Amino acid sequence: MEECACLCGLGSSRGCRCRQEPQGPAETAAAEGKPDPAEKHLEVDAAWCCAGSGGIASPRPPPHCSLQDLPVEMLVEIFASLPGTDLPSLAQACTKFHHILHTDSIWRRRCREEFGVCENLQNLETLGTSYREVYAKLLHPYRHILGLWQRDTEGYKTLLYVAVDGLCITGWTYRPCLHTHVDGPMQFKPAFRIRLTEQKSATVECMEGRHRRPHNRHMQIRKNRFRTRCNKTDHLKDLPTQLREEWGTVLMWNERPRYDCLTYCRLYLPPSHPEDLIRPGLFQCRYNRSGLMIAMLSFHGKYARVTEITGILFQTLEIHLMRRIEMRGGEIFWDDNELFFVVKEIGEQVRQEQQQQQQREDGTEESEGHGWQSPAQPSVGESGAAALEEQPAPFLLPEGFRSMDQNYPQTCRMCFYGVATATLRGSVHYRTGVVTLFDENHFGFMCPRDRGFALFGRVQNTFQNVEAPSPQAFLEMLENIQS
Repeated sequence: MEECACLCGLGSSRGCRCRQEPQGPAETAAAEGKPDPAEKHLEVDAAWCCAGSGGIASPRPPPHCSLQDLPVEMLVEIFASLPGTDLPSLAQACTKFHHILHTDSIWRRRCREEFGVCENLQNLETLGTSYREVYAKLLHPYRHILGLWQRDTEGYKTLLYVAVDGLCITGWTYRPCLHTHVDGPMQFKPAFRIRLTEQKSATVECMEGRHRRPHNRHMQIRKNRFRTRCNKTDHLKDLPTQLREEWGTVLMWNERPRYDCLTYCRLYLPPSHPEDLIRPGLFQCRYNRSGLMIAMLSFHGKYARVTEITGILFQTLEIHLMRRIEMRGGEIFWDDNELFFVVKEIGEQVRQEQQQQQQREDGTEESEGHGWQSPAQPSVGESGAAALEEQPAPFLLPEGFRSMDQNYPQTCRMCFYGVATATLRGSVHYRTGVVTLFDENHFGFMCPRDRGFALFGRVQNTFQNVEAPSPQAFLEMLENIQS
């Protein structure tokens, strides 16, 4: 079957959209209103091609163009723009492609665009490796470990951030500091690293221990979960001293023999919507003398939720966006008795509405946590633009309220009814109060019952590979944290 050389036909002549009747060059030019086709060889070739498909023999075969005929420099540029996962299949197409894909500039671009590697060739020559080996033996096999993780073990829960660090992959453990303000950066220390050895194979080295000397560490990686195990025993000896120096207290540790076998679950940062009051994300809060805790703010329709990520207790703060408290110029915060009665009154209204809704549902299972709902829908409260346009009112803690951070904002934009839930060893405790929205980076929670105030400040650190693939995946992650 003859092939058409026209741009409109990629296969056989049956798929060609050109007219099949034999026409001369002059007739074709006259019909299309174009200049003499003798001056344009492409049009001559096209006409003769169509004439050949109509049954008249072509004076010469149609030109054949192949990807292999392109210059090597152009092929290198094309291959460098393709995803690295497609290049191995392309190398099997022909010998020429196989040799071209050994060009290190192709893999250098893939390492930079996909993983942010910005190393120079001198560092690679020192290690005796290439970008192709770095991509194939280190970055691609360990791509699922990049991102933010939570330690999934009993005891003190902490964070682990894994990122590309030069020609290595380093895991950084979050270490709370007693002297850091809620606006200060999060403190991390290296826990392990993955690097290429002289044998051109990737190895996992533990960076923890009494003497901080790298040693081998075993690792099992899944997409949303991984486990590490270290055979060194000095981790156990060094743990109480480390807790005393960094956290200011020695926590109860019932799982000491399992300290060197740790399991981590993936964390996603919450998605953002234009209707959100402020941008969701990670916040720091000092709620006791053990240091800062990290919490995650996310919006879910009529509610916003603050979920604790680190610490011993599992705590959540549910913000009722439809239960806004009018501040009246800040006067409500000058009298703690008035604040107590306002919170109590709203709490009674919430409970009555929940009972009525439960009766209407006629035996359906009650939603968990004072009206907490989980549909990932845009917020029906006031938009973020409205929150920024809101005129700030003076803010002052009522007399007798205590706060771990005395340097809190002096103006407040909005106030909402909130319910804090703390779970410890199967016991659930509820505290109602007022959530104060100060600005884009700060909010607080006042509890009249405990006469306490907690200030939340946005985490200023930036993280890579922390976006949820879908809203449903983020909700499933929150359910896993709660369970």
